Amino acid sequence: MPPVEEVLQGSVVYTRSNLEGPRLTGFPLKLSVWLMESRLFGGILYKHLLKTNGVSKVFDGIDIPDGPMFLPEYPAPAEEPDTQTCESDDPLLRVEQAWKCVPDHTNTDYAFRFWSIRDYAEAYRSKKLTPTQVAERFIKAVDDSQRRNPPMAYFVSMDKQDLLKQAAASTERFANGNPISILDGIFIAIKDDIDCLPYETNGASVWVKKIRKTKDDSVCVSRLRKCGAIFPGKANMHEVGMGTTGNNPFFGTVRNPYDVKRYTGGSSSGSSALVASGLCPAALGTDVGGSIRIPSSLCGIVGLKTTTGRTTCRGGLKGGWSMLCVGPIAANIEDLMIVYAAVLGSHESDVLYSKPPPPCFPLLEKNSILGNLKFGKYSKWYYDVLDQEITKACDRTLDALKSEFGTEARTTEFPLRLSQLVLVYAQTSTLQTVEIVIPELEELRAAHLVTCGSEIMTSLNHDYNYVRKDISYEVRGTLAIFKHFNASYYIGSQCLRRRNMYYYMEAFKKVDIIVVPTTPCTAPVIPQDSLSIGESDFVKVGTLMRFIATGNLLGLPCLSVPVGYDEQGLPIGLQLIGRPWQEATLLRVGFAIQVTNSSPFLFFQCILLSL
Repeated sequence: MPPVEEVLQGSVVYTRSNLEGPRLTGFPLKLSVWLMESRLFGGILYKHLLKTNGVSKVFDGIDIPDGPMFLPEYPAPAEEPDTQTCESDDPLLRVEQAWKCVPDHTNTDYAFRFWSIRDYAEAYRSKKLTPTQVAERFIKAVDDSQRRNPPMAYFVSMDKQDLLKQAAASTERFANGNPISILDGIFIAIKDDIDCLPYETNGASVWVKKIRKTKDDSVCVSRLRKCGAIFPGKANMHEVGMGTTGNNPFFGTVRNPYDVKRYTGGSSSGSSALVASGLCPAALGTDVGGSIRIPSSLCGIVGLKTTTGRTTCRGGLKGGWSMLCVGPIAANIEDLMIVYAAVLGSHESDVLYSKPPPPCFPLLEKNSILGNLKFGKYSKWYYDVLDQEITKACDRTLDALKSEFGTEARTTEFPLRLSQLVLVYAQTSTLQTVEIVIPELEELRAAHLVTCGSEIMTSLNHDYNYVRKDISYEVRGTLAIFKHFNASYYIGSQCLRRRNMYYYMEAFKKVDIIVVPTTPCTAPVIPQDSLSIGESDFVKVGTLMRFIATGNLLGLPCLSVPVGYDEQGLPIGLQLIGRPWQEATLLRVGFAIQVTNSSPFLFFQCILLSL
């Protein structure tokens, strides 16, 4: 490979290998797993899969001149405008400060809107409802959802008595005039790879409990609990996070509230569906390969993948540790910011190359909300979608930002020579655009795959043979591939991480945010034959992850925001990729983008019906 400086001096060609592989379920899936796990055929099949899917050509026989970067390393952060910095480590004080940045009113003119944290808070403080009453309605709604055909499969586990106990304690605090914070009595679902007592953390599997016991709340959950949040249970997910659809043969496949015949996306499937159904205003998810952003996009809600190190993963399942993050999922940006304020902060045991600066929160009330922000668009990447309705919705959003908030929308392109760091404008009717090109996206995808697979497999090495037969066939097949990744591939992936970090940091010298659709398609249909033992579909997985790997491998903050619906009424998401540590800027833009929501097919109005 040439040095990165030479790459930026020449012309860059956008390439994307189409992932190949048969869709398998039933006996063919079982057979393929047995062959992949066999000593005789496993190596042969592995080499074939990597060759046909463009991975081996990235690493075999190629000299990468850059040294490895095992964890993201960032330059010193710039100050973000129109924000308030929070120096406190206390989640209560952070939530209080974030709440002051939220507008003091809610627009009620919409034909439909999701229940918000403000709705719950006002209902409790006006004594229209108590947390106990909401808990009782919640339990009934979840029971009703499980009696549907098909069942929604929101939860892996839900302890009704514990839920009522939490609600009773919150109700008592309100009765005594002592609510802890704006999050007191707020229902927040927890993904089943995050520790939350009294539940065992199983990653929606049947085998994790054999090798791991939950001893305490995760750090993020303990921060929310300190603020008075109520945890109704452990949300369903794609088994141990190793999938992008949400298919789970053990606990049921979570259904998309906009069309129950379609996937939610994964792996934070239950968390996203609970928010989109109106059962919880917010949830926690994790993201090592789009697991917050993909289901948020397909379910028409907002999801934030934070900068690596901005939140801690201490207290949960380990895997993909150089990329994994815990992040909030919510129905709107205001609620997302409040939950983000509660959970943010690294832990003293976290291994980080770049320490996070003090967090800040955007002032969402200000009219000049976007200031002079610049948006970057790599058009060949941006328009690489399956359905043009997706990019049309995203384009309409960018045009609206310019017309309503005075933002200059621009597509970004590196200059032909590094010495010519000037912007050349192509005049259009109303929009000044400059095209940016991001090199080596195909190599970044391969590096993300190898890094993720190697780290997950390493975390399971000690117990893999003990639990292997309890793992679903889809995940077993994936692990069988991961098991063959070698040290050369892993080190090469970290060298590619350094190269790609350089390209993105160069892009961020010219723009504040890079925009791209969250997914190139809307929610896929759930095949009926996949429900009993799952499905292996490389094409579907690769498609859903087309715009995802950057945020994980480079640890950049990413926000998925709904920007419209396709002709079938399915949500479309726009992904905002920000500079390191600049979550506040993403939240400012996300707040400006928020569009009128359409009501999901399944929405539980009963939770706050008396309002």
